[in-house]
Amino acid sequence: MARSRSRARTRRRAGRVAESAAVALDRRLPLFDGAKGLVRKIFPDHWSFLLGELALYSFVVLLLTGVYLTLFFKPSMAEEVYHGTYAPLNGVRVSAAYSSTLAISFDVRGGLLIRQIHHWGALLFTSAIGAHLLRVFFTGAFRRPRELNWMVGLTLFQVGLIEGFAGYSLPDDLLSGTGLRTAQGFILSVPLVGSYLSYFLWGGDLPGQDIVPRLYSAHILLLPGLLVALVTAHLILVFHLTHTQWAGPGRTNRNVVGKPLFPGFTVQTVGLLAMVFGVLALSAALAQINPIWLYGPYRPDQASTDAQPDWYMGFIEGALRLMPGAETGLWGHTVSWNPLVPAVLFPLLFFSCLYAYPFLERWLTGERGEQHLCDRPRNRPTRTGLGVAGFVFYVVLLVAGGQDVVARALDVPVEGLNWVLRVALFAGPVAAFWLAKRLALALQARDRDQLTRGRETGYVREAIEGAFHAGREPLPSGRRYTLTVRNMPRPLPPPGRGASRRERLRRRLSAWFYRDRVELPPEEGTAEGAPAPDRAGVPGG
Repeated sequence: MARSRSRARTRRRAGRVAESAAVALDRRLPLFDGAKGLVRKIFPDHWSFLLGELALYSFVVLLLTGVYLTLFFKPSMAEEVYHGTYAPLNGVRVSAAYSSTLAISFDVRGGLLIRQIHHWGALLFTSAIGAHLLRVFFTGAFRRPRELNWMVGLTLFQVGLIEGFAGYSLPDDLLSGTGLRTAQGFILSVPLVGSYLSYFLWGGDLPGQDIVPRLYSAHILLLPGLLVALVTAHLILVFHLTHTQWAGPGRTNRNVVGKPLFPGFTVQTVGLLAMVFGVLALSAALAQINPIWLYGPYRPDQASTDAQPDWYMGFIEGALRLMPGAETGLWGHTVSWNPLVPAVLFPLLFFSCLYAYPFLERWLTGERGEQHLCDRPRNRPTRTGLGVAGFVFYVVLLVAGGQDVVARALDVPVEGLNWVLRVALFAGPVAAFWLAKRLALALQARDRDQLTRGRETGYVREAIEGAFHAGREPLPSGRRYTLTVRNMPRPLPPPGRGASRRERLRRRLSAWFYRDRVELPPEEGTAEGAPAPDRAGVPGG
């Protein structure tokens, strides 16, 4: 009893001291006034919203493991004779960068585990951002007022790709050296200025002495600083603009239903952080990745067999392998269309289209109001079809990036496989667009059927005349509400006489984009057109 009373007095004294310190601090800094609104911030509760958090927490893992690795890595191209734990390379001349990476893997306590956590974390980081962008695209979360945040996310993804490539190239092993040589080919293909850019980056001819130190500075300082700035801007915009949410009872275009930041959301997100740490550590302990000691040091006269980049650069590798070699002489200069088109022009065009897409869709609909409810992908069939077509296009390029490995596994000629992939690169997205759009419309028809006839119970009843009928029951009110709340713009009216070409193009694209739909029963009262608000108070136009 005496001990418990003593503990209680100690806790009370500690509480008074903490309270006094908090009051004194609040008198000097307005912390609690700002935190009051912050801790009450509401976050919707849905698994699809965790993708952004996965990217954030994998980035935290990358920062922590990267700091540890910088303590032992030597960013130098100076040659030395390796004398270390890995016996097969003893006596071989290697760069200091490669030697220090071997030392991290075999001589530093926990070094190999940290290296592999870092590499797996990089793959998770880029994968989570890519999946998050797909979720934003398919649900229309890029619409006003979140166009800027969409652009920030795209930029974050691209900087993450460059950061991953820079880190992947630092060990100066044969595989990463092959990748650097390929990257130099991209740069040299740029007309007029390619050779100057290559000389500036490499400090001379390949491999040079400057590329690893320069990549190291970019990898640990410039690019992480840019990533931190972009992540901070993204989070500020999320807090300022409020989070999107799925339609449902009580969820409107003017509120957010979910958990407050503290304590509900904080407990959930800290648990996710711990899971990310645990899964990456488990992956690093059980699954080997990037074993540079098997590849050997980089030599310009050698190349690795089955050389494949990490997945996030695989689409460029695939585009390179599928495009036939072609050159053109212009005014005394040679333009190498491969790799100029697949490695330089194609990524620029692809990401430019993604940056412009929110503004294109708003131009076709004429929508001006803010949109805070997520679209169900089935209710925007054309957008869904475009997204699926783009994904299939990427998958074909990713497979093409390892076409030699695929050909050997399937025991087919590489040349024949190349032609199959070339056809699939153009026919696959078209077929995927048509199929995804048809499937979305079929799901709309299923929603209409459930609203009018109810859902099947799984029971079958026999009528008096002997016919069998599937048993059905009305949908719950919450489910009916979710199905009837949809914001599907109507196509713009046909252009009048004297309309400009630009306006005629806009009207035709709008008709192609929004004419296909399955109308819901009139008694449901869903407002899908521009003038009327829908059941959740979302302006239709």
